[in-house]
Amino acid sequence: PVSSTLYGSRFLTGAVGGSVTHRCFYSITPANKHDRKYWCKMARSGVCYTIISTTGYTSSHHLGRVSLEDVPQDGTFAVTLTELKKNDTGTYRCGIGTSNRDLYVSLNLTVSEDASPSGPIELIHGELHGSVTVLCPPSDTQGGEKRYWCKLRRTGCALIADTDGYVGRSYEGRILITAQESSGAFKVLMNDLKKEDLGLYKCGMGRLSSWDNQQVVALQVTTASALPRRPKLLSGTVGGSFTFQCHYDPKGNYEKKYLCLWKAGRCLLLVDTEGFVHELFKGRIQIASSHQENGTYRVVMRHLREDDEGWYWCGAKNGHTEHTSAVKLLIKKEPCSSQDPETSTLVKPALSSSPAAYSTPTQRSIMGLTYVMGIITESTSTLLSAAPPSTPVTSPGEIYQESSSDESPLLPLLLPALVLLVLVTILTLTKIKLQKETGK
Repeated sequence: PVSSTLYGSRFLTGAVGGSVTHRCFYSITPANKHDRKYWCKMARSGVCYTIISTTGYTSSHHLGRVSLEDVPQDGTFAVTLTELKKNDTGTYRCGIGTSNRDLYVSLNLTVSEDASPSGPIELIHGELHGSVTVLCPPSDTQGGEKRYWCKLRRTGCALIADTDGYVGRSYEGRILITAQESSGAFKVLMNDLKKEDLGLYKCGMGRLSSWDNQQVVALQVTTASALPRRPKLLSGTVGGSFTFQCHYDPKGNYEKKYLCLWKAGRCLLLVDTEGFVHELFKGRIQIASSHQENGTYRVVMRHLREDDEGWYWCGAKNGHTEHTSAVKLLIKKEPCSSQDPETSTLVKPALSSSPAAYSTPTQRSIMGLTYVMGIITESTSTLLSAAPPSTPVTSPGEIYQESSSDESPLLPLLLPALVLLVLVTILTLTKIKLQKETGK
């Protein structure tokens, strides 16, 4: 790829007499959808002569053996060249614009007698801030060989993640490679999609430089997405509770929902809707509710510990397809009281010296996750009416003063009296001293 808005294969091979198809992918914007698409061949002079375009033009030297199909809703157009000849070898451009010098991506086509035709490119669509699932094909290589996922660049394929635990810095917490049971296939999951994620990818086994046992994937990211950007860093407190409100497409028939703990390109399953609970989390994690009609489920984790800090994934699975979203949970070291997020019972603060100060967890909703964090002092009419009958009601200002000050309430009254007593004592001693001196 040479641009964030246009990309395609940089190398194609074809056999004499055979055919090749060059697919170009572009961002799905109004301008790109309706603008001219073209395919041209570079001459030694540096001019790129048009072979075919969406204006209806076709070069006389290629009549009957070239075609162009534009699919604006997918953000792709494909050029197919048949009856290949050796002199078809060369550098081509697929592009968008009124001239052949506008936005384009270059391609080197090699035609030979015994060339193996290039494999097809799989097109995957994802929404901005959403997730995608890529199923990489099975292979006859040994199951122990490393699997990888990389992004094609001008100078090669930049490694993003592999099954040895490597994950690129900008993909921390949002990519996962999982091997499929009973086959050599493996699955790549990516979430929190960004505009810059669109492009060509390669998933395969063995060495990055090898083109054996690999699949090329074009990822299109729909920028006109209804999914909001979600906060990636949230916090909980030691001893407190945390609620994940997970979302998925309610129209999808998801067979299992789950929460897992992501680390180094792997995700440890903690709990799912089939009744599984990880041994280390029994008694303090559960799926509290699941609502198919609006595509949500809640996972509650109690008695938070410092080592609970990390990346968590909400997931909903339907066959090979999975919808995932991620958040990093930060654990505050100092313990404080908190409320069980499953209930609406008010929890008294740890300091009983302020009986009028009642606390509830702060709850915020986000697309993919709802989290409960921290404790704040509330002064709404609901909370005030919930106070015990014997408890005096005070204003929010009074609550703040009582709960934030460590001074005794009598201290401001005693200080002036103490100062006055000291002054009287000094004056009395001075008077006695003067009388003695006078008597002398």
